[in-house]
Amino acid sequence: MGGHDEDTDAADVPPGSPVLEALLENERNRRYLGQRLDAADDRVETTLLGDIVRHGPVLEALREAPLDRPEIEARLDVSRATSHRLTQWLDQRGYVEKVDGRFRLTGRGEAVADEVLRFEANVRTVERLAPLLDRICDDHQEFVVEPFVDATVTVAGPDDPHRPVERVLTLLRESETFRGFNTTPMVPPVLGEFHRRLFADVDAELVYLPSTAETLFETYPERARAAVERGHLTVRTRDAFPYGLALFDDRVGIGGYDEETGALQVFVDTASPIAREWAERVYESIKAGSDPL
Repeated sequence: MGGHDEDTDAADVPPGSPVLEALLENERNRRYLGQRLDAADDRVETTLLGDIVRHGPVLEALREAPLDRPEIEARLDVSRATSHRLTQWLDQRGYVEKVDGRFRLTGRGEAVADEVLRFEANVRTVERLAPLLDRICDDHQEFVVEPFVDATVTVAGPDDPHRPVERVLTLLRESETFRGFNTTPMVPPVLGEFHRRLFADVDAELVYLPSTAETLFETYPERARAAVERGHLTVRTRDAFPYGLALFDDRVGIGGYDEETGALQVFVDTASPIAREWAERVYESIKAGSDPL
C-alpha cells in the first residue's frame, strides 16, 4: 500500500464536530499516555485496576439506579455475602454512598462506572475488528475504534473467499452514490456488475493509484470515458494509500487487503454518524493530496 503522511493531508481539512475531534485527540494522546503517567509518578496499581473491572457489573447496575442489597443480589445473581463484599469495597473506595437504605453512586463512582463500560465496549470492538486492525494500524495512526462498536465485519474464509466482495456489492446495489480510495481490491475490474453500476447508475468519485486508473480505462475504454463526460464518474490519482475506504449513501466501509495478493480479506462497514464524519475527514485528506486525471 505504501507510506502515507496523514498529518500533512489533514492540515487542509476543516475541523470536525466536538465529538469527533475529542476522539481523534484522545487517539493522538494515547500513544504518550504511559510516558505522561510515568512523568507524573502516579500510576494506578494493576491490582486496583483489576478490582475496578471485577466490580464492573455492580457499578453498571448502580449506574442505572440506586439499589439496596437484596436488589443487588437479585440483579447480579449473587449471595448476600458477595453483595456485602461488593458494596463494602465500593464504599471504601468512595464510589457509593448509602441513602435511604439504597446504595447510590457518587460522582466519582459514576465516572469510574462510565470508564469501565467504555473500556469493555472498546475491548469488544477491538476483538471484533481484529482482522482489520492487524492490516491497517501500522499505516494509520488516527483510526478510532469507538464509532465502529456496532459495525458489520465481513471476513474472507476458506469456504467463501469472496464474502467481503459480496458485501461491498450488496451495499453498492443499495446506494446512488459511491466515493472512496483504493477500492479496486474491493471490486476488481473483472466484476462486471460493479462496473455496470459504476458507469451507469451511481454518481462516483474515486481516488486510485495511477496504474489502477490506467487499467480501468483500458478495460472499459468507452463506458469509462462516457461516464466521465456525463459527469457520473470522477477519477483522481495518488501514489500511496493507507488502506481502502468506501462511502455509500448510508454506510461507510474500510477494506483490509492481503499484503501479498492484494485481495480483499476483510470489510468493516457501519451507519454510525461519527464513523461517517471520520470517513469524510479521511477521504477529504486523501483527496486533497491527489491529482485530477
